[in-house]
Amino acid sequence: MKETHDLLVQEQWRVIDQSMSALYTSALQSFGMDDTLCASVGAGMVPATARAWVHQNTIVLGIQDSKLPFLGEGIQYLKEKGYDVIVRNSGGLAVVLDEGVLNLSLIFPEKDKGIDINRGYDAMWQLVKSMFAQYHQEIEAREIVGSYCPGSYDLSIKGKKFAGISQRRIRKGVAVQIYLCVNGSGSKRAETIKGFYERSQKDERTKYVYPVIVPHVMSSLAELLETDLTIQDVMLTFLKALQSKSERLFTGSLSTEEVPMFQTYYERVMERNRNVLEN
Repeated sequence: MKETHDLLVQEQWRVIDQSMSALYTSALQSFGMDDTLCASVGAGMVPATARAWVHQNTIVLGIQDSKLPFLGEGIQYLKEKGYDVIVRNSGGLAVVLDEGVLNLSLIFPEKDKGIDINRGYDAMWQLVKSMFAQYHQEIEAREIVGSYCPGSYDLSIKGKKFAGISQRRIRKGVAVQIYLCVNGSGSKRAETIKGFYERSQKDERTKYVYPVIVPHVMSSLAELLETDLTIQDVMLTFLKALQSKSERLFTGSLSTEEVPMFQTYYERVMERNRNVLEN
């Protein structure tokens, strides 16, 4: 695990905390933000950056979801349940964002050697394990069949998934992103995604195999650890864990150079989202 440890150890970690402020913005801004940070961190303009973000009821679809045969009916169902629906500009499948889901992004500069994809995933897994070590529960990284947006780095306790990890790479920047279901009902979130796929696919055969959602395989950390957990509780453990890996941890916002970059990347994200949903 030494390589993973080295990846988390940075001379400086800049932290952009949007765990409260992003509640009042579209989740599209978060994807534009991470693309911006990939570019600026990768170019060496700013140090390695960690970002925390929380959005109100939003279903984030992947590009593959946009190819579902009855997508319009699925989106209508989600909107009737009070969710905004967006399509992110990267792989993966549908996930739920709400006030009980904390998203964390770690943006690393890719140096001469480069960062192997599994090394990025392992770094986030290691960080989450250190954050919740006090609960003495084994946190596994393996695909949880029946979960939404399944992948080989689903994080689970006793077979129940509470988090999923993804990566985004732009130029020399690597963003490793995780959604952590902190509190609320994991199975209720999964029920919502199950309803979406049932209405969007029906019995039609598709080239791409979409997951068959089994709601009870998903949970939240509060449910699994049998404790009251708030987003701010987890933010505190996150900052402490990250601080232990750095000589200097400081909070910040976009630099003057990054602000126009953000406008460009945000517009790209919005345009792609608009094109996919209109088609």
